[in-house]
Amino acid sequence: MSADSPETSSSERLAQNDWEARLSSELAGLQGLAAEVDGDPEALLLLLRQLEGLHRTIQDGPFRASLPADRGALFNLLQGMERSGGWPYIPRLQLRTFMDLMQSGDDDSALAA
Repeated sequence: MSADSPETSSSERLAQNDWEARLSSELAGLQGLAAEVDGDPEALLLLLRQLEGLHRTIQDGPFRASLPADRGALFNLLQGMERSGGWPYIPRLQLRTFMDLMQSGDDDSALAA
């Protein structure tokens, strides 16, 4: 989640905290499932495949749909992602290179390279 901005109301921060608490709870449940099948590679592989499927569903659906259409806002989002550890499955160096390409030229041909 992003850091609170001055425009963020206390009710928005509370809702964000509730969401983050729910997320932490769900992740703890998944960690518990993994612990239950510790030592069972087939069950752990199933869990990993399901998690990867969920990751792709979120990435290709709601995440992609929520990306800013404005180049500046997209760049700011990418900068924040780079500072906080990058995008899952995209190493930081590649994300940094993508951001540098966005910043270096105003034409979209730099992004096609």
